[in-house]
Amino acid sequence: MTDLYRSQRAMRQMRQHAMQRGVIAVLDVGTWKIACLVLRFDGPETFTDDEGISTMAGQSNFRIVGAATTRSRGVRFGEIQAMQETERAIRTAVQTAQKMANVRVDHVIACFSGGGPRSYGLDGALDLSADGVREEDIARVMASCDVPDFGEGREVLHAQPVNFALDHRVGLSDPRGMMGRKLAVDMHILSVEDLVIRNLLYCIQRCDLEVAGLASSAYVSAIAAMVEDEQELGGACIDLGGGATGISLFLKKHMIYSDSVRMGGDHVTLDIAKGLHISNAMAERIKTVHGGVMATGMDDREMIELGADTGDWDHDRRTVSRAEVIGIMRPRLEEILEEIRLCLDAAGFEHLPSQQVVLTGGGSQVPGLDGLASRILGQQVRLGRPLRVQGLPQAATGPAFAAAVGLCLFAAHPQDEWWDFEIPHERYPARSIRRAVKWFRDNW
Repeated sequence: MTDLYRSQRAMRQMRQHAMQRGVIAVLDVGTWKIACLVLRFDGPETFTDDEGISTMAGQSNFRIVGAATTRSRGVRFGEIQAMQETERAIRTAVQTAQKMANVRVDHVIACFSGGGPRSYGLDGALDLSADGVREEDIARVMASCDVPDFGEGREVLHAQPVNFALDHRVGLSDPRGMMGRKLAVDMHILSVEDLVIRNLLYCIQRCDLEVAGLASSAYVSAIAAMVEDEQELGGACIDLGGGATGISLFLKKHMIYSDSVRMGGDHVTLDIAKGLHISNAMAERIKTVHGGVMATGMDDREMIELGADTGDWDHDRRTVSRAEVIGIMRPRLEEILEEIRLCLDAAGFEHLPSQQVVLTGGGSQVPGLDGLASRILGQQVRLGRPLRVQGLPQAATGPAFAAAVGLCLFAAHPQDEWWDFEIPHERYPARSIRRAVKWFRDNW
């Protein structure tokens, strides 16, 4: 049994303890910003008991009582690069949110976008006795899956059964108590680099906080930005962040594939800064206020003043047209979308019943990006905002907060509690390599 396997179960216990106290925080550690939301749960009925298999149906009885964001420091490509800088940024966000909520927070659930995620499809089956499916049978059928060799230095972050089959009946979400002769399961496992996780855990613990859960940003963003039909019939969520772009595919309300592209909105900002010889801060402002992907005749006449303080009058008073800015931004955004298309093709996205693409994340707010994405990805594309949750500040309702809001829903309705089923230790280690990115072709 790996260290992360143990820590996942320990996090589960801490999460239950925190929710019994009624307060827990969620922390989105991104390349551009660090967001912290403090949740208050109004009763014991809002969290899942030890024996429950959670679902995302409905919304738990919680409300957001504190919220704060700060500029991220020391994070690159969704991974911590400078521990002390990231620690200070996390402390700032958490302390500000605590002050707003007027409550002390000891436990946080965090998400991140780095770590080089890889998806695996597993399947297993076993014969049953005549007295129905028991919890022991769930553990046994999960243990019958051939766990792939992830390679050295990688750990499982998410492990979800996405489909149970009992004899000829398929698509079961919880077969316990049902009668049948043969039980089968399809599972999705997401692995990441363990050093990325360890650095994040260590950084949060240095802030005097206990980690009560970890999640992939691509996963929780999809929970918040995709509607129920998109998760059920098949869709992709593209979380365009600052340093990395997360990709997650959903089918039957479960994530069946995830990947990432190590490019994001910060790379667009850097292109503008280099192309126009201006500071990153000025480039970010120009991207936010004047950015776009489709230039028109009007954009040739719309001039943007490049203010600077170098002391060189001619340099400090330059102007550029909006069309020039768009000309710098579009190639990078096209490159990101092309990389996304390659990931979707590798996952067999064209085989899903529905092929809706939802764009979310701070980088998705560039005007016209949905139209450009439709041309490159060849699918129905829409911009996704996070679901409304009680107490969410108006400033946190945009696509940039999809991961943070998704973490709130993940905290209230965790789907990864399959760690609590006692899988026999001798069956856990890797026994064969069965990487199956396109596994759902055969199972759905």
